[in-house]
Amino acid sequence: MAHAVPVSPIRLPASAVEVRGLTKTYAGTGKAGPKLALKGIDLTIPRGSLFALLGPNGAGKSTLINILAGLVNKSAGSVAIWGTDIDEHPRQARASIGVVPQELNMDPFFTPREILELQAGLYGVPKRERRTDELLAAVGLSDKADAHARSLSGGMKRRLMVAKAMVHSPPVLVLDEPTAGVDVELRHLLWEHVRMLNRAGSTVLLTTHYLQEAEELCDTIAIINHGAVVACEAKSSLLRRVDAKAVIMLVDRDLDAVPATLAGFTADLPEPRRLVVRYQPSRQRIDAVLAAVAAAGLSIVDLTTEQSDLEDIFLQLTGGAHAAASGTGAAA
Repeated sequence: MAHAVPVSPIRLPASAVEVRGLTKTYAGTGKAGPKLALKGIDLTIPRGSLFALLGPNGAGKSTLINILAGLVNKSAGSVAIWGTDIDEHPRQARASIGVVPQELNMDPFFTPREILELQAGLYGVPKRERRTDELLAAVGLSDKADAHARSLSGGMKRRLMVAKAMVHSPPVLVLDEPTAGVDVELRHLLWEHVRMLNRAGSTVLLTTHYLQEAEELCDTIAIINHGAVVACEAKSSLLRRVDAKAVIMLVDRDLDAVPATLAGFTADLPEPRRLVVRYQPSRQRIDAVLAAVAAAGLSIVDLTTEQSDLEDIFLQLTGGAHAAASGTGAAA
């Protein structure tokens, strides 16, 4: 009687990306001396996460991504992608990562099908293993498969770039400013596509100008400033760093001033019936705010709350390097 040979389970790495002591110094040019772009960075990107890398202009984000992609040589430290050291096995490490750059780098006279086939060939993917039609369907471009790339809309080109980065089935996908310059509707469509890729098993590393985008999409967030990581933690943990909250109440009658019962809080009266009370959740409870309003003999007609968002954290950790843009905030 034949005995079944046990099959060893596939061992997945503990982390999608592991960076330790990563340093990059660019050589000086002319009168300018050497520039230290990365200062001994330690960073772990959990397997299966939707991970945001944020930072102001010149913080070192692009340098870090280019090192991961094999486009820039590091000065010191170690980097492992999907468990593979980029120095020991560079080809295997690069095969584990797909990068969607900010620029739309594609031949405008090729069709989407030809672009994906060419890219798969460059990665050495055998023809029988290529997923060209599957990828085109995944990004909603099946009906444009044989149209020239120059005829595609901006949003279609963005989606084609994502498909291009996925031709070799990399477990790690880097999206560098994927929604830069696109309208709100398209941005939301791209967000949903990114979520779909993540649900399908891809670890996604996202850089973005839009802090709202990172807050909406990502479960883990790292902030880099002046070449150093100043924060790297779960989004929920990071958002708790700013201990401030506001409650906005519409009351049942006009007021001339903030009621005396709210003297223990920071309160103001922007409109005769609208009270805004700010407090620290770690020290004060919202029921104390509501009790103070009731003690003034007021009834609450409507109530909303506001709490700190990612932009507040970003400003706090980067020393105000961030410049607000269009009400959403930008971190280049």
